[in-house]
Amino acid sequence: PTLTELDTDATHVPESFLKKREAQLAAKAAAASERVAAKAANKAKRGDYFKRAEKYVQEYRQAERSLVQARRAARGAGDFFVEPEAKLALVVRIRGIMGVSPKVRKVLQLLRLRQIHNAVFVRLNKATLQMLQIVTPYVAWGYPNLKTVKALVYKRGFAKINKQRIPITDNTIIEKHFATVADADLICVEDLVHEVYTVGPAFKAANNFLWPFKLSSPNGGFTKKRLHFNEGGDAGCRQDKINALVQKML
Repeated sequence: PTLTELDTDATHVPESFLKKREAQLAAKAAAASERVAAKAANKAKRGDYFKRAEKYVQEYRQAERSLVQARRAARGAGDFFVEPEAKLALVVRIRGIMGVSPKVRKVLQLLRLRQIHNAVFVRLNKATLQMLQIVTPYVAWGYPNLKTVKALVYKRGFAKINKQRIPITDNTIIEKHFATVADADLICVEDLVHEVYTVGPAFKAANNFLWPFKLSSPNGGFTKKRLHFNEGGDAGCRQDKINALVQKML
């Protein structure tokens, strides 16, 4: 007998079976409509993502152009051009846990550098500079450029959600997290990169959202960890030279 015949003859098909089948068909139809709605919403969001990315590219280019023009004007006038002070630092832990004093261990813990080859972004101010001074023999740090920030977020970026390390596989992860954060209009990875690189008003929330980056040992190894960078070693501040080191550790 066909399903239609079974439906009309109550002696052959239990009512619970019919109800279950109706519920399954209804759930299937609802899931299909949800998929269609989600696809349309994602298509609309993608346009917003691209617009934001284009706006940030123009902003970065304008900032670079302004710096070049200021340098040229100073050179033309016979003056010195003072480069703007860095607002962002990238700190990489290069030494392990052996022989670390309690004070240094505490500062490394505050910087979220609990493991060797961990890396974090830090906003530069008087307090953080003093902290970096304390842990200088154990870290290499400097001023990251846009390429380095993007590479870290895209290649080694993981989110901290409910104290768990979650890979950033989709922009919806960022959008859902920052929907509950005040004054944080972040909906995609490009927003995250821009907020970190420019040290924007939501930098603290964006930086805490990122799990400390787990980097590899540098290709070719370190020179000498125990010496400062100025003495031919690896430790301490290396300004924009940090970008070359990170590229070898990605």
